[in-house]
Amino acid sequence: MEVERLCSVREQIRWGRGGRQAGRSSRPVTGETAVGHTDRQSVAASVLPETRLRGGVSRWFGGLSSLRSDAVAIGLGAVAALALPPLHVLPVLLIAIPGLLYLIDATRTPVVALRRGWWFGVGLHLVGLYWITEAILIEAARFWWLIPLAVPALAGVLAVFVALAAMLARLADPGWRRVLTLAGAWTLLDMARQFVLTGFPWNPLGSVLALPGYPGDVLIQPAAWIGVHGLTLVVMMLASLPVLGWRWRSVCIAMLAAGIATSMVRLSEPLPEGPAVTVVLVQGNVAQGRKWDRSLMLDIFHRYLRLTADGVARAGEGAVVVVWPETATPFALQTDPAARAAITGAGGQNASLIGAVRFGVDDRPRNSLFAMLPGGDVTGIYDKWHLVPFGEYQPDWLPLGVQLVPGGGFGHGDGPRTLRVPGVPPVGPLICYEAIFSGQIVDGDDRPAWMVNVTNDAWFGDSSGPRQHLVASRLRSVEEGLPLMRAANTGISAAFDPKGREIARLGMNVEGSMAVRLPSSLAPTAFARFGLTIPGCLALTVLLVSLRLRNRSR
Repeated sequence: MEVERLCSVREQIRWGRGGRQAGRSSRPVTGETAVGHTDRQSVAASVLPETRLRGGVSRWFGGLSSLRSDAVAIGLGAVAALALPPLHVLPVLLIAIPGLLYLIDATRTPVVALRRGWWFGVGLHLVGLYWITEAILIEAARFWWLIPLAVPALAGVLAVFVALAAMLARLADPGWRRVLTLAGAWTLLDMARQFVLTGFPWNPLGSVLALPGYPGDVLIQPAAWIGVHGLTLVVMMLASLPVLGWRWRSVCIAMLAAGIATSMVRLSEPLPEGPAVTVVLVQGNVAQGRKWDRSLMLDIFHRYLRLTADGVARAGEGAVVVVWPETATPFALQTDPAARAAITGAGGQNASLIGAVRFGVDDRPRNSLFAMLPGGDVTGIYDKWHLVPFGEYQPDWLPLGVQLVPGGGFGHGDGPRTLRVPGVPPVGPLICYEAIFSGQIVDGDDRPAWMVNVTNDAWFGDSSGPRQHLVASRLRSVEEGLPLMRAANTGISAAFDPKGREIARLGMNVEGSMAVRLPSSLAPTAFARFGLTIPGCLALTVLLVSLRLRNRSR
């Protein structure tokens, strides 16, 4: 009996290390050998409880009916969403991702795995994107019928990417091959979310590592080499550790320790001396329901002027640049020289970057950032190019029969570009959710010295949405090696150095301004040079290796 138990343990250890070792012969274990070797007895004693536990979990998942399996999948996806900003409950991933793998193991065909993955994705995005309903509630009188539909519909679309990853994972052998396949496929399909149907790469799983403070600073430093999608690959592999054997766990933990040590060394290196420039970030805290009220236009404008003057007074000596949030001014700066003069007057005759709406030659509005010189002359205009579908424009590729965006919405800009303002280091503008597009935010042929993100997150209330948006901006600063200054209408306004460390903040629903000394930039990071090519190649290599080894094992 003892011999049989030890043989069973050995086979299960092999499975945990990567499946059956077909074609290998093994020396029979005699009873005398089994009794004589205390090390094997200790291995049996230590491995058997865990092996039995995993076997019991596997049998439980395998015994679920089809409907119960779908329900468990959506529940696990919802649990996984608790790891996303702003909660960052990372341990739940050690339950949710292994649970998804067990569900995949229990399926008979890849098509069934596709369904399980879809339900997991629905749960993940239902919880992660619940805050989108806040924007609909602002205009509930017009779009009340969308309230129960919008988030589930979006979650259902985004869940397709998780479903495809689960289906591909089902094609791999159980064990570490399936883990690698799921991690590689999930990462590649997360990257695809940046491009499919104009793109919506909100909440990549790598963003869970952007914890507040120093722990998050350490964990996100690898983004300088592999980007947030590379972090997603790492998160998926680490979250799968409970289903792997000790050899794989040891390798992953050793790699994690090496990564943390490298990050700490990177953070300890001092930054070069920065330019003698102070950025004044203004947060007017104007509720979305009042923002375009014509009776309040002057009050809102004067509020921004007063906050600007307060911020400039605290700026001290040296050059100053004033930053207002997305569409902050209710006046058309394009045709209103008096408004421009008032802004630069409040700014102490310094340069300014002001969010405003303008109209192009096609008479369509543009969501723009005006760069103004002392005196109010416009020296440059940046038009937002990555518009929010169904929020800022209505896509032609999905005819709804209902005009959600009046007049077809905003016109597109020309893409990432650098604004050059005399007396100010060249700046790369990002308007609103352009900040979520990893590797697509900087003009590589005209690299800026810093980035500015202007946004109006008032649409989403005091929910997870603005906080998830802030995390995206922080990750962009690490990826590009550039400081990022963020002005948000109702918060969160913040300043990050080129390593993603927060150096100043104005919280949610706070009226105020802050003067921040502009940090220096770093030399282009590996990710800044090669962009999505790096995480794409890593994930594709992991995926192809795992599937190729599957074929060899057969």
